[in-house]
Amino acid sequence: MIHNDVLRRLRYALAINDTAAISIFKLANYDMEIDYLHAVMKREGEEGYLPCRDKIIGLFLDGLIIKNRGRQEGQEPKVLGPKERLSNNEVMRKIRIAMSYKDEDMIHALQLADFRISKSELSAFFRKPDHRNFKPAGDQVVRNLLQGMVKKHRPDSTVSHRNAKPDDRKPSSGKPNEIKPAKKKAATHSPKTEKGELNSSHTNAVRESSKQANTSVWGTLPSKKR
Repeated sequence: MIHNDVLRRLRYALAINDTAAISIFKLANYDMEIDYLHAVMKREGEEGYLPCRDKIIGLFLDGLIIKNRGRQEGQEPKVLGPKERLSNNEVMRKIRIAMSYKDEDMIHALQLADFRISKSELSAFFRKPDHRNFKPAGDQVVRNLLQGMVKKHRPDSTVSHRNAKPDDRKPSSGKPNEIKPAKKKAATHSPKTEKGELNSSHTNAVRESSKQANTSVWGTLPSKKR
């Protein structure tokens, strides 16, 4: 699977904004520049697009593991060489470790994306390549796993964005969503009462939007510096 898609969908699923993404790369001893991050978040064909190298997606996943599971003493993230590749099986394995998923959790996430798989079929993806039961993971499996993670960790967003493609859903940049003033309805109460209700509803919507824009599965994220 194209690593740009993996990075973009994983960030969306876990509500990882730019500030959090850069900090995750930092945990893997990589100083990610914001301009390069934005370039690898683009889709192929978009202006400014750059391919996400195996090294970059590997470091991001390793940083996510450290973020969620802690750093293992004496072990540093492996930096892939120019000719080394990160397979779909390795991407799934790193996601599994980072999210502390058991077989049942991964099967459930795939089921949320309407993808059925047995426990034995799933375990074949995590065998060593020289094992007789090893099976290479196709793009469809990784794609459905990420889609299932969106539905698992961001159920509200899947309801409001059910007609949008996963690639069209961008992770939070740390800025609150713009709230448009509600349109006035035909008055059924006194003007004073209706105005008070509208103001209260608008204030609550702004607070809720601001809260959602800066949160993730591991808690409140730092605000993006300007």
